[in-house]
Amino acid sequence: MPGVTDRVVIVTGAGGGLGREYALLLAREGAQVVVNDLGGSRDGSGAGHNMADTVVEEIRAAGGTAVANYDSVATEEGAKSLIATAIDNFGAVHGVVNNAGILRDSSFVKMTAESFEAVQRVHLFGAYHVTHAAWGHFREQGFGRVVMATSTSGLFGNFGQANYGAAKLGLVGMMNTLVYEGRKYDIKVNAVAPMAATRMTADIASAEMLEKLPPAQVAPVVGYLVSEENQDSGLVLVVGGGAVQRVQLFANKAVLFADVPTVDQVRENWSRITDMSDAQPGVNPAG
Repeated sequence: MPGVTDRVVIVTGAGGGLGREYALLLAREGAQVVVNDLGGSRDGSGAGHNMADTVVEEIRAAGGTAVANYDSVATEEGAKSLIATAIDNFGAVHGVVNNAGILRDSSFVKMTAESFEAVQRVHLFGAYHVTHAAWGHFREQGFGRVVMATSTSGLFGNFGQANYGAAKLGLVGMMNTLVYEGRKYDIKVNAVAPMAATRMTADIASAEMLEKLPPAQVAPVVGYLVSEENQDSGLVLVVGGGAVQRVQLFANKAVLFADVPTVDQVRENWSRITDMSDAQPGVNPAG
């Protein structure tokens, strides 16, 4: 069947904001949705069932199919339990939307190792754990769809978000490799950088800007990326406010040295090395 009809899709961090919108849309489109949410606060503290349960109730009230899961994606055990929830309830897993995340913003000079690591554990390790736990199922059935939630903070940088930006760009790096490893098995892996008004962005952007960025505008792109019709893999899309934009790495023409250059030779050629006027989309020389 086309789209996501009868497909089993896991959405992490689906108890509110963007994750909730993804879950609601996927259910409306006919997917069987696993609504995962630890139920913690924005900084990752605390836990509870109410957030995931509320979204499941919304889906069921609208005639959709969903179950709740409260495991932490930050651990291998939690991710395995999450995949088991999908298998036990629906008999399969066809797609994963790695949306779960926390914020521990601070300037780099004030950032603690614990705050840096906590953000990596949820965003980067969480996506690794859940995708890894689902990967064998994808390979066996010859189908899988993964969406990584990246961010413009990782793509372009943002003050006070060194931990968050590192995790979010790390997801793109993981995606780039999974594109190759999933190709043989019809596993497509893409990344979306959402621009949306959620509790994660409530104090980051102005109220005027946030009014123009309802999270519902991001969900249709995610819905398409996990569908059967999507045959693209390795895309990075910035989505929000009614706009959808692709971001891609570019490389200029290489400056060639006949032998090991001296520092002076590098200095003399620096303007050529950094000139992007002839840039073309980057290509992996190994693949």
